[in-house]
Amino acid sequence: MEKVVISLGGSIINPGTLNVQFLKQFTKIIRKQKGKQIIICTGGGKLARDYMAPLKSQGKIIEDIAGIEATQLNALLLALLLKTQKTIPRNYKELKPLLKKRILVCGGFPEDLGTTSDGTAAEVAKMIHAKTLINITNVSGLYDKDPKKNKNAKLISKITHEKFWEMIRKHHEKPGQHFVLDKHAAKVCQENNITIYILKGKKNLEHALNKKKFLGTIISS
Repeated sequence: MEKVVISLGGSIINPGTLNVQFLKQFTKIIRKQKGKQIIICTGGGKLARDYMAPLKSQGKIIEDIAGIEATQLNALLLALLLKTQKTIPRNYKELKPLLKKRILVCGGFPEDLGTTSDGTAAEVAKMIHAKTLINITNVSGLYDKDPKKNKNAKLISKITHEKFWEMIRKHHEKPGQHFVLDKHAAKVCQENNITIYILKGKKNLEHALNKKKFLGTIISS
């Protein structure tokens, strides 16, 4: 059975308010995927940022703890919409017995303090020997420049893990913010030969899952 891990960005789940329409469409796409094991790791989005903001003076670790709780709540919502589970694993020990489920949802874990849900997704992909990690975010893929600041930014459709790492290692990460993929996730995927798809939107997700052409970025060896 093909194994796929999806990192569902919190900015998609909750860009300001809950993106209920997307979540319902997302669940339909996932349910249609037969013959695949799919594990979804959710981010925190605005909910995480709102809870992290008042804790900034207490340091990154305290901020991350609050952010992880937000990812857990988002994971529970998605799991209930998918009707796949009624509880969310709180750590890797609780996750391991559930890894045989065909569809599983999780949030971030305390063991991953300092990284993002992308890092958790990469660790899960490593655990189940998945060869594909799909990162659904709020940009169409990896660009040569920040597309929000540069109108002439060009989408990079394919790049090697090595060249991607050269780009990402220069990026400074903050709690609740990261590059299109965080450094920990990039390193885990590179070391374990996991192909990464970075994309936006349900249509591109469906095409990627079905091995069809999609708008986005593929990072591979």
